[in-house]
Amino acid sequence: MTRDYEVAGFDSDVELHIDYAAELNAQQCAAVTAPPGLALVIAGAGSGKTRTLTYRVAFLLEQGVQPERILLLTFTNKAAQEMMRRVRDLVGRELSGLCGGTFHSVGARILRSHGDLLGYQRNFSILDREDSVALIKTCLEEVGPLGTEKPPPADQIAEHFSRALNRGSEVGEEALGDLVHRASDQANWLRRLFEAYIRKKLEAQVMDFDDLLVLWLRLLTDHEAVRDHLQRRFQFILVDEYQDTNKIQGEIVDILAARHHNLMVVGDDAQSIYSWRGANFRNILDFPKRHAGAAVFRIEENYRSTPEILAVANAVIAKNTEQFPKELRAVCDPGEKPGVVACQDTQQQAAFIASRIGDLRGEGIPLNEMAVLYRAHYHTLDLQLWLQQAGIPFSITSGLRFFEQAHIKDITAYLRWIDNPRDEVAFKRLVRLMPGVGEKAAQKIWDNVGQRLREWLENPSPEIAGSEPVGAGVRLAEAMAKSSAAVPKRAAVQWAALAATLASILLPSSKIAPGDLIRDLVQDVYREHVVANYENGLHRLEEIEGLASFADEFQGLNEFLTQVALLTNVEAETESAEARNESRVRLSTIHQAKGLEFRVVFVIMLGNEMFPSAKSMDSDPAMEEERRLFYVAVTRARSLLYLTHPLVRVVRGVGMMRLERSVFLDEIPGHLVETWNLRPHRSW
Repeated sequence: MTRDYEVAGFDSDVELHIDYAAELNAQQCAAVTAPPGLALVIAGAGSGKTRTLTYRVAFLLEQGVQPERILLLTFTNKAAQEMMRRVRDLVGRELSGLCGGTFHSVGARILRSHGDLLGYQRNFSILDREDSVALIKTCLEEVGPLGTEKPPPADQIAEHFSRALNRGSEVGEEALGDLVHRASDQANWLRRLFEAYIRKKLEAQVMDFDDLLVLWLRLLTDHEAVRDHLQRRFQFILVDEYQDTNKIQGEIVDILAARHHNLMVVGDDAQSIYSWRGANFRNILDFPKRHAGAAVFRIEENYRSTPEILAVANAVIAKNTEQFPKELRAVCDPGEKPGVVACQDTQQQAAFIASRIGDLRGEGIPLNEMAVLYRAHYHTLDLQLWLQQAGIPFSITSGLRFFEQAHIKDITAYLRWIDNPRDEVAFKRLVRLMPGVGEKAAQKIWDNVGQRLREWLENPSPEIAGSEPVGAGVRLAEAMAKSSAAVPKRAAVQWAALAATLASILLPSSKIAPGDLIRDLVQDVYREHVVANYENGLHRLEEIEGLASFADEFQGLNEFLTQVALLTNVEAETESAEARNESRVRLSTIHQAKGLEFRVVFVIMLGNEMFPSAKSMDSDPAMEEERRLFYVAVTRARSLLYLTHPLVRVVRGVGMMRLERSVFLDEIPGHLVETWNLRPHRSW
């Protein structure tokens, strides 16, 4: 029986099977067993944030809250899956009704159900960033440049649109690219372009990643029935990594919680480091102001780092004025003081790190327990050379991820067009794989095929009512045949082969599984392209088979494509499969290392204008975020921490220049660190 939790308080007579007081520390237990209502949980680095959230969900379930009445919002699918698994283990039963996932994945589910109110059918496609850029290029051709100047690149425009949406600002509010026209002219041009982009997306029945939030919020604000339904359904809402939410996500959460007022957000204001990605620091800082009477819990016992490392971390973040004051307390045994290492230049810095890593490996510390963290990737160029020369394997958290590779995107383009024949971006990508087809030819072919497909979709025959892609192969082939005159002669054979394949595999009598559809497409139309155009074609075919095996886990094509789009857009795994099987030193930006921990951490290039960055040094809010970034770097270390700063650096066109020691190092009391005195550079 579902109880009405609009009445404050839980049933104190409920028999609890979990001994929360025994399994949690006092601060964690207070948050987990808090009464219904509004709550902000400030969970410091390494303090067991995931554990707290997991036990909170278990506590709600033990109080009789039905799983389907709980919404758990996270920032990665991996985090959501891990929390759901832990909750199942705690309560000892399956929780099929529990709604958990990233903001974007939950938004996609809701838009699949209610998108018709906004003009979208259930089988809309989800664009990744590359697809969005391709569609913006089409819009640029329609809108034309501003005056006689060349417009900014489409990828910059895509970033501008995304940044404006996630910050809740107007498109065109800030300058873009090298255009020199008056700001008002540029703003008007960008708005026209943005309007064309919105129209094109609706016509093609596609959404980009930002739409999964923007349109979800529009459903909540403009459609009372949907808002009321979701507010009634989700009686308890929990949000992970709340400090990373943007303006739209903050508004979504507030609206969803407006009926029952049972909202618990968990995060650490000291780790808010993603303003450049649209995160709104004020969401967490102003939570008690926006939600009068909200309880604030602090979790400050750190299970990760030594007391010496935490003393430095506390000193670093204490200089920020806008924060929830906290002081991390160590549970771990004492260790060595962090080292501050002054190096003559970046070469000596690299030599020191390579040498120290070699020594630590000799002492029995595995390479994968060591990390070098930095503000920007280019800070590691010298270090990479030294590690190579020293024979120390390393991995870099950058490069193409699996779903961003060309051959994987080619296959998903085929699937997207089959699933949603209105998807112009997907169609153009797959047709450009054919010989003699460039951008202009692709547009010409689409103009022919697209018109016939629109006529079919608007007046479907009974056997394909609802524009279901499965069973539509014959009609797709017919549209292609009638448009063959627009196809260059060099592509005629491949065009006919694709049409024949679609007619044969998309049978009205069967629903072909996504994995088998991939295999059929590869065998009939794509294998030849891979072998002919890629030196490592066989390896790429093996990866596509891996994609097919992944697709076998899904019953429907639309479900599979939704998951692929989400995996493409979110933060991916930070190592390749090869690196995970071999012990390597991790080289990573601090932003990408957030959430990770290592036994040994080197934080490098700690000089003013390097870290903190030059553009942040004239702005107090920017400097506070840079300080939070340094705090995140320091708190990744468990046992050993080294802070290095070169005394000089090479500036292109100038030569050697003095590099001032980072202001962040000066803010650390001298007695908390050990100063390392290096030998002269020539002895390395």
